[in-house]
Amino acid sequence: MKFVILGCGSSMGVPRADGFFGNCNSNNPKNFRTRCSALIKCKKQNILIDTSPDLRTQMLKNRIKNVDHVLYTHSHADQTHGINDLRVFFLKKKIKLPVYADKKTKKYLLDSFSYCFKDYKDYPAILNLLDIKDKMNINKILSVETLPVKHGSIKSLSFIMNKKIAYLPDANEIYVKDYKKFMNLKYLVIDCLRHKTHPSHFNLDDVLELNILFKPKNMILTNLHSDLDYDKLMNILPKNVKPAYDGLTLDF
Repeated sequence: MKFVILGCGSSMGVPRADGFFGNCNSNNPKNFRTRCSALIKCKKQNILIDTSPDLRTQMLKNRIKNVDHVLYTHSHADQTHGINDLRVFFLKKKIKLPVYADKKTKKYLLDSFSYCFKDYKDYPAILNLLDIKDKMNINKILSVETLPVKHGSIKSLSFIMNKKIAYLPDANEIYVKDYKKFMNLKYLVIDCLRHKTHPSHFNLDDVLELNILFKPKNMILTNLHSDLDYDKLMNILPKNVKPAYDGLTLDF
């Protein structure tokens, strides 16, 4: 199986819509960051995590021809507003895609994108909205454990796949009761917004402390703001810690 980071940028992406790169070198392709989504590629199925506003571009760039399941971390716009781009996968299969979310995210999706879930004249529903579970066997070779993490004033979901790779793109606190779940993973893909502290996201100092605490074999930093240049990070990070870039693929 492979875990593909489709997008690793913060809520406005890098560059922003007005072309602003911040501290990032525009000559390095790894500093071009679309909004956060990820894909688990199994032998016969693709499981998408979040529907970034940049989802169409991400699908095309990575030549993703099919999506079989969708998991949502939370309801914020940079995780959900690409949902309409799932329509093509329904049209190909003529089967509603199963979409898994917590209670608050389900309500937001139903309120904001009702046409995706309810039949309208000449426009059938494309998605089947389901409750996400603490532990899910998506197929015979993929198990997913779902753990809430703090994300400012709300809770977001983190996912641990096959007890090897954790993905938490939006978080500023992991609850102590769950610490053991994050220990000694092969990959810990984690929110790292910027250098300065933020009320809803981990910053660089935070994740470096977590690297010492959790001892992952590899820590991958995602949800990167324009404050954080790829090469500058590579020059200062510990050997097992690296910034993500769009299209980065991890084997697990």
